[in-house]
Amino acid sequence: MAKNRKTPENRRPIAARKSQARRCKAAATAEPASSTTDIEDLAPAVPGPAAAPAALRAQLLRWYDAHRRDLPWRRASGGEEDRAYAVWVSEVMLQQTRVPVVVGYYDRWMTRWPTVRSLAAATQEEVNEMWAGLGYYRRARFLLEGAKQIVEKGEFPRTASALRDVRGIGDYTAGAIASIAFNEVVPVVDGNVVRVLSRLYAIADNPKESSTVKRFWELAGQLVDPSRPGDFNQAMMELGATLCSKTKPGCSECPVSSHCQALALSRDNPPVQVTDYPRVVPKAKPRSDFAAVSVVQIAQGLKQEDDYKKDKDDLFLLIRRPEEGLLAGLWEFPLVLVDEEKTDLINRRKEMDKYLKKLLKIDVGQKPTVILREDVGEYVHVFSHIRLTMYVELLILNLKDEVGPVCSMVHGSEKLKLVNENSVESMGLTSGIRKVYNMAKAFKLRRLSVYENDQVPTRKRSRRVKQ
Repeated sequence: MAKNRKTPENRRPIAARKSQARRCKAAATAEPASSTTDIEDLAPAVPGPAAAPAALRAQLLRWYDAHRRDLPWRRASGGEEDRAYAVWVSEVMLQQTRVPVVVGYYDRWMTRWPTVRSLAAATQEEVNEMWAGLGYYRRARFLLEGAKQIVEKGEFPRTASALRDVRGIGDYTAGAIASIAFNEVVPVVDGNVVRVLSRLYAIADNPKESSTVKRFWELAGQLVDPSRPGDFNQAMMELGATLCSKTKPGCSECPVSSHCQALALSRDNPPVQVTDYPRVVPKAKPRSDFAAVSVVQIAQGLKQEDDYKKDKDDLFLLIRRPEEGLLAGLWEFPLVLVDEEKTDLINRRKEMDKYLKKLLKIDVGQKPTVILREDVGEYVHVFSHIRLTMYVELLILNLKDEVGPVCSMVHGSEKLKLVNENSVESMGLTSGIRKVYNMAKAFKLRRLSVYENDQVPTRKRSRRVKQ
């Protein structure tokens, strides 16, 4: 006969069982708790939430009904597919981004593309422009590709398993869409839910390990309300985003505090804090990269530096990044990575000159070609895994007879683009490239101000002698 396997609902960690024996021994000797108690050696002091899931669900849903935030994606009207699309867009935007920032982006997005079919008809460049500033541009690309895939199939997937087949939709987003839009009884687990679960169950394990992640999904699946799965999942996320915060949890106002094992442990053992759960795992140190960046402005018909103030019709050179990898398919100014030991001015310009010669088939090193070349400054842009130091220069070129061939070369390429100042201002550039452009623009304005002040004649003193 097969052994009866214990489910996560009634299973207790080995450390917890050992600690129960310790407590019995401690009770006999009446020793006070040690000030250096390890949270992993503490057993739950109250019945776990699995012992009363119905009560927990009811308490959490009552709190959610009374206190949930009024967010635009929660007011989405229309049929189930429209609601599913609204949930999808909002959940993708909310990844790594705060709610107050997302609200404005979401409203603008839905005004332009109110349905999945309207989004599927958009171009990647249009989507990138709308997404500019949210970061993680791969998510925007997946949204567009997923929309095209759904429209090609003719219907919006209605289950979590079917949704996971859509480009860019993973377990969390699939669970959110399926439960909120289609009322499927499936869980969701994001950072907020992990924090709530780790405190409810006093889980001290590394939250990044696959076995711990699997346990979170199992527990979330046991707790999800069978009649209101979408509202319950949103309530769990709402609790984690508001009362059950990382550093200042509002335990006195929490609707499920009576089920919280971390809170009970903290009351019995002062050295233990609710904020000890989940365990904080140090982030990997981002690698350091270095790049020379040229804001290349092509002046049409100018002969000397003094004329560059007449640049209203000048063109800026932009390059499309590769379709795979960091910031895939996005536009940027000429950028070339350099070794840390070669970040000096001479080596940076040498690498940039080679890069521009390869791109435009022109020799930037020729004196008549360069109207102005000045360092603008440094800017450090931090990605999740890269700390990129950009050394920025403004490079104004006068190509004279070469303007025509260069323009023809650019127009025949999908990786090069010449745009005027108005276009640069309105384009959906990444926040890092936008910063680089603004640095060059501010430098140019300062330079023009100095130039114009130098042209103002000084007032001659009167040599007339007063009578």
